Parts: sequence; C-alpha cells; structure tokens
Amino acid sequence: MLKTIQKHGVTLAVFAALTTGLTAMVNALTKTTIEGQAALQQKQLFDQVLPPQMYDNDIQQSCYLVNAPALGRGEKQLWVARKGDTPVAVVMQATAPDGYSGAIQLLVGADFKGTVLGTRVTEHHETPGLGDKIETRISSWITGFAGKVIQGPDDSRWAVKKDGGQFDQFTGATITPRAVVNAVKRAGLYAQTLAPQLSTLPSCGDTHE
Repeated sequence: MLKTIQKHGVTLAVFAALTTGLTAMVNALTKTTIEGQAALQQKQLFDQVLPPQMYDNDIQQSCYLVNAPALGRGEKQLWVARKGDTPVAVVMQATAPDGYSGAIQLLVGADFKGTVLGTRVTEHHETPGLGDKIETRISSWITGFAGKVIQGPDDSRWAVKKDGGQFDQFTGATITPRAVVNAVKRAGLYAQTLAPQLSTLPSCGDTHE
C-alpha cells in the first residue's frame, strides 16, 4: 500500500514538473511573440508621424523620459531620430487634457525648428460620430498637421477656424479638435527646445524596460 502511494506520488510530482515546464516554455514563447508584435505596431505608428527617410538610427532604441508640462501631466516617453550622429527629429507622447470626454493621448513627430511632421491619436473617449473624427479610420483630419510650421507661441494660425486659425473644426464638435490643435502646438514648441537637452535626458532603460 505504501509503495503504491509512493509510486503515485512520484508520478504526480513528475507530471507537475512537466506541466510547469511546459507552461513556462509556452509563456516565454508567447511573451516573445507579443513583444515582437507590439514593437512592429509601434514602428508602423512611428512611420505615420515621422518620414522613415529622415533618419537612419533604430529610433525605438533611442527612447528618453521627460517630465514636461508642455506634453501633459506625468512622465512621457520620446524617441530621437538621428541621421548619422545628428539628431534631426523627435517622436513624443503628448496629452490633450481638455477633450470633450476627457484626456486625448497623442503621438507627435516634429523636427527641432518648428515643423510638425505628423500626429496620431493613440487613445481617446470622444463621442462616436462627432469627436471620433480625430481617428484616421473615421477621417483624414489628423493628417492635416503634417508639414505645418509653428512660428512661435503667438502663432494665431494654430487654432481651429472658429477661433481664427487654419484647422477645421467638426460639425457639432469644436472642443475636441481645439484640444488636439493646442496639444500638438505645445508639443511642437517643446520640440524646438529639446536639442540642447538631449545629452542630459534619462534613457527609458534607466528605470524600466
């Protein structure tokens, strides 16, 4: 009887060890696949806000952390594009805190001389059929920032047309586009101050993966 119990105990132990090992292996393989897909999606998004021909470094490995009110509350990530050893542009996380239904998360590409190269919305809670026109799957409105130059903080063109600027508002929804325009302007102005600071910024890898 005792031998039978011991035999079953050993069998269960071996089974448990094999199951644990298999689970760990599957998790490792799955994690690698998920991380690879996330990196691919991030690069595709970067390509929408920053022309790939502008730079030749691995921009995803050139990540820095900033706490800049111009980009919104909290710590933000930014990625520096370089041609050779020369920084030429930056992709920044930014927040428009004053959307109609809350904060709007953005990705903004800009050079260091005042030109916005592209903008995409990464998260929002705006009203379907109205404010959601900031999404490329709904409207091309967000693509209108590419190539626009900011002539300093008092550049009145950086506003929706209702406020005397150059950007269309949405029918029945002005708050959402106004919030995005202002956030992109702040981010573009911040980019103009970045070049001298780059060597002092902490790398994303200094605090987390």
